[in-house]
Amino acid sequence: MNRAERIFHLHRLLQARRPPSLANLMERLEVSRATIKRDIEYMRDFMQAPIEYDPQANGYRYAQDAPAFELPGLWFNESELLALLTMEQLLEDVQPGLLAPTLGPLKERIRELLASGGHQPDAVRRRIRIQPLAQRGGRSEGFQAVAAATLDEQPVAIEYHGRARDTATQRVVHPQRLLYYRDNWYLIAWCEQAQDLRTFALERIGSTTPAEGTYRDIDEATLDAHTGSAFGIFTGPAQEWAELRFTPEHARWVADEAWHPDQIGEYEGDSYHLKIPYADPTELVQEILRHGAGVEVLAPDSLRTRVAEALREAARQYP
Repeated sequence: MNRAERIFHLHRLLQARRPPSLANLMERLEVSRATIKRDIEYMRDFMQAPIEYDPQANGYRYAQDAPAFELPGLWFNESELLALLTMEQLLEDVQPGLLAPTLGPLKERIRELLASGGHQPDAVRRRIRIQPLAQRGGRSEGFQAVAAATLDEQPVAIEYHGRARDTATQRVVHPQRLLYYRDNWYLIAWCEQAQDLRTFALERIGSTTPAEGTYRDIDEATLDAHTGSAFGIFTGPAQEWAELRFTPEHARWVADEAWHPDQIGEYEGDSYHLKIPYADPTELVQEILRHGAGVEVLAPDSLRTRVAEALREAARQYP
């Protein structure tokens, strides 16, 4: 337990009708005598907890003549709070279905965990929000079929209408992995037509029917390389490294951002140099354009040219 968790449990134990002894506290909290004493002193000094030693019971308790003591709002760390709020938000979006009897108690348990921080869940939701990023409204009618095929290792025939070409194609794919990226679902699958791994936006998948044939299973290392070796959702093995230089104003933000696990970033004077591995430049160009004049592409030349052309094309709309 961390200190916040220990204090929460210590508070509950001190409220018991029979004062717990020091040995009992050590056993219940699984910590040393010194840790218990430090926690008690911390509660006395910083929380003004009226903790006293009862020699007759040989234990600790809250002073009976003091006002009822309540802990100030204990709080979660960043990852715990994000996990709880994300789970609650996702569960709120779940439509009634077969899992309703199971999800109900799960949602209630999450609310209880949020309340354990000393605040009502409704107040937590009102004061702290998770804002989806570029979530697309369309939902794939075949989500359940695709998810089942992924878990059952079953080839499926799909109709896919890609945005880039704006045409519908018929494909037989072997689902390997579902990926949730920037608030949208994607299917990583072996495509018989392309004879390679491809990434499909689930909301663009139309009809889905089981397909005949032997399922082609791709090893986990290959899948990890496909989805994580290069920048963005346009996956595949990294083929180039982008070298970017950010102005001092933009550097103050970018230096704290993680664009890719293998990125290399360092200050050179007041400017910030960032190197990013990528395969398809589409999403990387979009991210670079977001910074406008605050960034310059130094290499490779092909990426520098593509960004420059995009900026000139944009400027032509504002004569």
